[in-house]
Amino acid sequence: MTDPDTNIATAVERQLAAFLDHAAEPVRDIGPFSEALDALTRFVLDGGKRLRPTFAWWAWRGAGGAATGDDAMGALQAVSALELLQACALIHDDLMDASDSRRGAATVHVAFAKQHAARGWHGDAERFGLAASVLIGDVALAWADDMYSSAALPAPALAAARPIWRAMRTEVLAGQYLDVHTQAVGDSSPEAALRVNELKTAAYTVVRPLQLGAALAGADEVLLAALRRFGHDIGVAFQLRDDLLGVFGDPAITGKPAGDDLREGKRTLLVALGMERAREAGRHADERAIATAVGDALLSDIQLDAARDALHAVGAVDAVEERIAQLTETALTTLRATSLTDNAREELTRLAYAATKRSS
Repeated sequence: MTDPDTNIATAVERQLAAFLDHAAEPVRDIGPFSEALDALTRFVLDGGKRLRPTFAWWAWRGAGGAATGDDAMGALQAVSALELLQACALIHDDLMDASDSRRGAATVHVAFAKQHAARGWHGDAERFGLAASVLIGDVALAWADDMYSSAALPAPALAAARPIWRAMRTEVLAGQYLDVHTQAVGDSSPEAALRVNELKTAAYTVVRPLQLGAALAGADEVLLAALRRFGHDIGVAFQLRDDLLGVFGDPAITGKPAGDDLREGKRTLLVALGMERAREAGRHADERAIATAVGDALLSDIQLDAARDALHAVGAVDAVEERIAQLTETALTTLRATSLTDNAREELTRLAYAATKRSS
């Protein structure tokens, strides 16, 4: 068995592989449904940073959870379930954003639309792909609950963390809805962008995984509150880095086309600050360059470069970088004052930097 303390990602992947195989076994004979389950398995196992279970694991360890033994295996299964929740969110997010690729491969809805077309089936291939991705994402969400609730942990431990799990499920869906609503109404305010960041990313990427792991280990309310503050700041910083990568990232590293966030009409803090600063400075050409890029599905490389130049020119990029640095520092100040073990604080510090200084 892989020691989770030394290689948490591998330990999580083994848990996921075993659970997915076990969960799929009773329904493998439902004809073509097995293809959908195989697609989900590939999506979950072929890539991903395993960031959420890693945050949760080190909160478990830092709050007194043991690295080995039956409870450790139960905790490992419970935190690994976060990856299935993440799979649901990503599959549905790609659908809502009409994204063609993720991690360098076709998104689920695109892959199933191509399958429909290649096999000459009846009806509209795109509609089939959309329907398949909704259902596959729903399976991931249902199995996330199954994986969490069946973890071999004492009933009181699972019960103590269950309100956090439930809150997390609702918050990620609320964040997803706010994201599409913000795009629909054209709300370009920094306040709206930050609210989406808090719910869609910070809550289920860092805050709730931390609290989940700690609660499974019996953490008190003081520690849970401190982890909320730490997780909020790192989670928002994580999303701000993602926003920068969505506009300036290298597709060979990010696995997504350059400027995809702009094409999809994402009202990120980067875009909000760019529009606001351009407008306040009377830089109308820069404001137009940013505004016309947002939501343009046919955005050209020339238009993308113009928007990028404008975001730099008005200081939006520097402002977001500064916000990331400030949030990271306040988060680490909070972390240093917690009752977590020294080793857990060191690992969470490393994770904080990895989350906010990454290139993919």
